[in-house]
Amino acid sequence: MCANVMVAEDDEKQAELVRRYLEREGHTVTVVRDGRAAIESVRYKAPDLLVLDVMMPRADGLDVLRVLRAEARELPVLMLTARSTEDDLLLGLDLGADDYMTKPYSPRELMARVRTLLRRTRLSAGAEPPAAAVLAVGTLVVDPDRHEVSVEGGPVDCTPGEFRILAAMAAEPDRVFTRQRLLEELHGFDRYISDRTVDVHIMNLRKKIEPAPRRPARLLTVFGVGYKLTDPAKSAARASS
Repeated sequence: MCANVMVAEDDEKQAELVRRYLEREGHTVTVVRDGRAAIESVRYKAPDLLVLDVMMPRADGLDVLRVLRAEARELPVLMLTARSTEDDLLLGLDLGADDYMTKPYSPRELMARVRTLLRRTRLSAGAEPPAAAVLAVGTLVVDPDRHEVSVEGGPVDCTPGEFRILAAMAAEPDRVFTRQRLLEELHGFDRYISDRTVDVHIMNLRKKIEPAPRRPARLLTVFGVGYKLTDPAKSAARASS
């Protein structure tokens, strides 16, 4: 199934290159040249995926991402940037980007990342997937079909990356997930993404699901190994028995 893809890129040559490759794969492409146009076009056209350059006039890509995520728009976002520092990468992910590529990049690799993101949002599949079971770990509830999370009955807003990590861990409570395993949930076998990506998502999730993020009771660190999701009530019962 082809998708409607928006490309927000002020470099005309780069935008044209990305457009040609996307259209070659059968996608419908809209190109915008600045950040404000990107925000308005997403609101109006509701694309299936946004390829978003960081350095743009009138609002940079990070500001665009802040606005879209504040509006609870969950479309996949693939960020492109000439900046290559880890801090920039982590900031983009912290704001809710699903993937991140630095320039110069291979157009073929870019298309592979696009296919991965679209596949994860079920746009590439021809048939409707079966309904997924609602996952509950104590009072934490994850609904994969509705893409909803709640804690003690209250809604929790998660970025797509945070949701994928939480859903994977909620499907296997008390299992210890290594950082590499969680990276596979986020991006597949992607050698370009740092382990710190997972740490940023875990830190943000703790702020959202833990009463005291600095003393987590649900999303625990297993030192030297990784992380696990547990039911605090069961953990307390085991400790007292």
